[in-house]
Amino acid sequence: MPSHDRSAGRDVHIFDASNRNTSIGGLILTAGVTNANLYSMIEVIVFFDGEYVLRNESDITIEKDDSPLLPGSYYINSPDPIYINNETPLTRLISQQTGTRVQAFRDAVRTRDRRCVITGREAVSGYRNNWTGFEAAHIFPLAFEGLWKDLNYGRWILTPPDGEEIRGGKINSVQNGLLLDSAIHQLFDMYWFSINPDDNYKIVCFDLDTHNIAGRHLDQRLLDDPQRPVVPLLRWHFRQAVLVNMKGAGEPIFEHDFPPGSDIMGSILEGPKAAERMQFELFSRLATEVDLTQ
Repeated sequence: MPSHDRSAGRDVHIFDASNRNTSIGGLILTAGVTNANLYSMIEVIVFFDGEYVLRNESDITIEKDDSPLLPGSYYINSPDPIYINNETPLTRLISQQTGTRVQAFRDAVRTRDRRCVITGREAVSGYRNNWTGFEAAHIFPLAFEGLWKDLNYGRWILTPPDGEEIRGGKINSVQNGLLLDSAIHQLFDMYWFSINPDDNYKIVCFDLDTHNIAGRHLDQRLLDDPQRPVVPLLRWHFRQAVLVNMKGAGEPIFEHDFPPGSDIMGSILEGPKAAERMQFELFSRLATEVDLTQ
């Protein structure tokens, strides 16, 4: 039975120097990841009371710079105790949403982007309403609209101006969306890559990169658009991706390819995080038609 976590294939391993036998996390190294990136990602999965440095297997201090990260084991050296972040990332699955609440969102994302903003592939037939192979993706998932409202994430949405209503609510603002190639959308939803807005919008892959996107940067045309996605939502997604892929053994990998006639419900219930997955599957479908928070 293959592993259901994300630790298989890691070539970067992270340890507390006070316990060099137990890994606290790691990642699969892809293009563009630097020493400074590793420091910033460690600070998502670990809390510190003071200063710390990373040292490699040869006990050489790793500078927090833009040098390419190398495979190997890295040890957190701190004079103070360190604490593993116990935050549980949101369970998220591949979502292909259709419904009255998301039509305006889809149309607004298409109109703004007109290409996959990660690969740059143009939707050349979009002018005649042929968007085959392109999908509008939510950065913060619609299934968790209740949490969106509880945490007032709508405060980050800047357009349209205050007083104008967004069809489907602020979670369906174009500023919470990206137009993506269909395959890229799946990877984005499953946190296999993310965009780091604090490193010049660099694309960071957490699995082997078969699309040649690792280390690239988000489409500049999108960044120049006044309706571009807002930084706090991209930062939220990147933080989730780090927690999902790097903390401990990583979060479960969910099966999503169910042939016709499959017992989908049974497969979900037998798999990891069954309750959370069932909730996401249900809410992601209902939320496209009705606001479940009302």
